[in-house]
Amino acid sequence: MDKRDFLKTSSVFLASGLLSRYASGDLQIEPRTNWAGNFAYHTERLYVPQTIGDVQKIAKSCSKLKALGTRHSFNGIADSSANQISLKQFDRMVLDPKARTITVGAGVIYGQLGPYLDQHGYALQNLASLPQISVVGACATATHGSGNANGNLSTAVTGMEIVTANGELISLSKERDGDKFPGTVVGLGGLGIVTSITLKVVPAYQMTQVVYENLSMDHLRGHLEEIFASGYSVSLFTNWQDHRIAQVWIKRRYETGSKPDLAPEFFGAKLATRKLHPLPGHSAESCTEQMGIPGPWYDRLPHFRMGFVPSSGAELQTEYFVPCDKGYEAILAVEQLRDQITPHLFITELRTIAADDLWMSPCYERPSMTLHFTWKPEWPAVKKVLPLIEAKLAPFHARPHWAKLFTMPPSTIQPMYAKLPEYRALLDHYDPGGKFHNQFLRTNIYGA
Repeated sequence: MDKRDFLKTSSVFLASGLLSRYASGDLQIEPRTNWAGNFAYHTERLYVPQTIGDVQKIAKSCSKLKALGTRHSFNGIADSSANQISLKQFDRMVLDPKARTITVGAGVIYGQLGPYLDQHGYALQNLASLPQISVVGACATATHGSGNANGNLSTAVTGMEIVTANGELISLSKERDGDKFPGTVVGLGGLGIVTSITLKVVPAYQMTQVVYENLSMDHLRGHLEEIFASGYSVSLFTNWQDHRIAQVWIKRRYETGSKPDLAPEFFGAKLATRKLHPLPGHSAESCTEQMGIPGPWYDRLPHFRMGFVPSSGAELQTEYFVPCDKGYEAILAVEQLRDQITPHLFITELRTIAADDLWMSPCYERPSMTLHFTWKPEWPAVKKVLPLIEAKLAPFHARPHWAKLFTMPPSTIQPMYAKLPEYRALLDHYDPGGKFHNQFLRTNIYGA
């Protein structure tokens, strides 16, 4: 046995001895990447606890620790050079019809939550494009879904349970914690290990989805607000060539017995006659139902279905939030880079999200339009394009999605968050020793 194998074997032995009081298999030692494969985590140590007590013991015993969700982040927000913890076993869901809330464990994904709620006559107001992501992870990073009147997924949160650095289990709620609560919801993994989250629910509803092709960008001038207001949730897809939107996806609420809106044209775009994938050349089998066919909210609000590889799979993603009233100007600014962008791009999606009061949300106190770029897995080339896009969006004070790729320095990001000092104070209060800090937080939240 060489020295490297000896050290690795010894570390496994010591770790298993240290954690012998936990159930077998709680410590996994293996390399891991995010779901798209573009990011490799910097620790091979992953704890997979079975109980709250296990989480408390692990949190108390580790000097550094980060929670790992469904690995849909494209950067190091969940990374650690020491220890990670996965709460994928925490899949309990408890509905409270009287309070109109549901409490879900940190391992629950939206693809599980949606059908469960619908079976009991309830729904969420909003969902993301992918049902495969965890509820806790999405809310911690202000992942959003879309719709002029729909806040991001974090706005449904009314309470959380968190294990802090000293192993204490604490409860946070909108009712009890008042003005402080909006600072804890989009926590970026910095407050502690979230073991469960409570969401407000609404009565279940049906939806339809229709797709239109080839919308000239000329129609966005003076009509962008009207276009985004034409449905409950609207997405525009473009590759930035030919001054056009390739596809318009319109999701609308549907009342039983009514007739779905299947107008043959939409601002000159033509109603699709077949089911489409937003990425050219990809099978539409993985996409949710279209053609105006009514269905449950959880099977129309996402773009992609459970049981399939979402989007392209091997890809990179970046996203920027700009004020809605500057959306058209932002589109024109980015379009100037079309020949630099398109060779490395799968597709760009434009959407809107309502303003919220969550301190670290990119939609904090401003209705936003997002420009979401799904890139080919060509990081060296994409890394050169991102600063060009960010420079074009700088006049609009674009905020990047916390869990996706960006090159904006902390000196640019931090002034855009008015409540950043208060957020730092919360981190220092719940984690005074920085146990849940990692390079991402040290750079973007505390970096100069």
